[in-house]
Amino acid sequence: MRVVDFLQQLRGLLQRLGDQQGPELAEAWQGVLRSLVARTSADASALLVVHGPGLRPVAIQGLPEGVAGRTFVLQDHPRLEAIAKAPGVCRFAADCGLPDPYDGLLDDGLTPVHDCLGVPLRDGGELIGMLTLDALTPGALADLDDEGLLAAAELLGTCLRLSQRLDSARLQLALNHAPESHRNQRLVGWRSATMRKLMASVELVAATDMSVLVHGETGVGKERIAHALHHGSRRAGGPLVVVNCAALPASLIESTLFGHRRGAFSGAVSDHKGHFQMADGGTLVLDEVGELPLELQPKLLRVLQEGEIQPLGSDQLRHVDVRVVAVTNRDLAQEVIQGRFREDLYHRLSAFPLEVPPLRQRLDDVMLLAGHFLEQNRVRLGVGNLRLSDQARAALLAWHWPGNVRELESLLARASLLAMAEVDRLASPDARRRSLRIDTVHLGLKTPPLTRSAAHLDEQVSAQRGTAHDLLPLRQATDEFQRDCISQALAMEQSWAGTARRLGMDPGNLHRLAKRLGMKA
Repeated sequence: MRVVDFLQQLRGLLQRLGDQQGPELAEAWQGVLRSLVARTSADASALLVVHGPGLRPVAIQGLPEGVAGRTFVLQDHPRLEAIAKAPGVCRFAADCGLPDPYDGLLDDGLTPVHDCLGVPLRDGGELIGMLTLDALTPGALADLDDEGLLAAAELLGTCLRLSQRLDSARLQLALNHAPESHRNQRLVGWRSATMRKLMASVELVAATDMSVLVHGETGVGKERIAHALHHGSRRAGGPLVVVNCAALPASLIESTLFGHRRGAFSGAVSDHKGHFQMADGGTLVLDEVGELPLELQPKLLRVLQEGEIQPLGSDQLRHVDVRVVAVTNRDLAQEVIQGRFREDLYHRLSAFPLEVPPLRQRLDDVMLLAGHFLEQNRVRLGVGNLRLSDQARAALLAWHWPGNVRELESLLARASLLAMAEVDRLASPDARRRSLRIDTVHLGLKTPPLTRSAAHLDEQVSAQRGTAHDLLPLRQATDEFQRDCISQALAMEQSWAGTARRLGMDPGNLHRLAKRLGMKA
């Protein structure tokens, strides 16, 4: 470690601590770690901060990018737990039997770590983070000066402490009384500018009581945004009630939302609180709000306007204090035009609209999310570690993600299981604890559907090239290709509005084209 370089990087970090998880702040943390380990023999290093029940990396060196998306729960990682309890520098012998959290992640050979040390970072007596250094060669870190490491750790701890207190002050200004237990549930660390912009909007509107409309394609994580709105609000200590409007029978929706009195209808043998009353003092999330029947929408509008509900069978109004977050994958503006959704209700729900971008538009976040899901699967399957091969990483970044984040989660769960199935459990008693590599064969990704359409057309043209009399007229061939593309997009999106977004078309133009092609009445 060159002291001058380290102190210069610390100075740059301190100048950027006011930033809210922007790229400049993330790079500043990286620069500090890079300067700290530059003259050491460490093959990998990480600076981690306490995040809920575990530790989350804010800077990594020599580790796959996806590690930044993992949260390391102390009870699942005995070496990190030992470092957290250590009074100073904690070193592990080369033959230490405790598994290292980075085993198999330092190289493509899945080589286990042979030299490891860590230093806890504290604020008073409270653990706020830690610094870890790892090497593949036994004894590579033996000559590092413990006093120098402790001095650097103290400076890092000061920066972390200042960063956390600035963050807390920012939250206090916005929320006043948000419970400490909810602060760790905020979404941070996104790589893409679109998600950082979205999360800045979430923090902005969360501190108000405005109704929010969260919209986006299926599987993008709209529900998580809705939860973040609640946990980042003054209502975080109150109830969070989620109701799926699409799953409710039409005959029971009114009773489910607003409640009923005993005898209000056949089978109503007792009074029943509706979801609005259950959410009093908190947040009500109306998932799939676009599925609400048109005849029920005026009653929802009245609740939003007046803050009053009238249970079925009751002649009295009841005041409720509820913040409504509506979630939908439909284009509600188009639904209004089609007469399937009330315009006044739409404007009331969308006082502050938030669009969650599809994963294909924020590929910078793929590896971060992949690391998060791989850690979940590592714990679930009980394996030492899960590592993506270079080819698998390239395949994930090249995929178009029609199912968005949900597809990535399911894909990695399946791939992790397939990779584990290849382990010969008879080889050794602890074979299940080894690090596993996920390759492209485990992912099973194929050519994107729209690419297949183009390839299919190319094959048809090539096959017909020698027999000109069999060629289709250009207009007919074009119509068939358009019909094929629209059909595949519609199958993925399950709605015409989503199909228009996927194909990059104006919804009105798509409807007219589909009618001309005989795909709509």
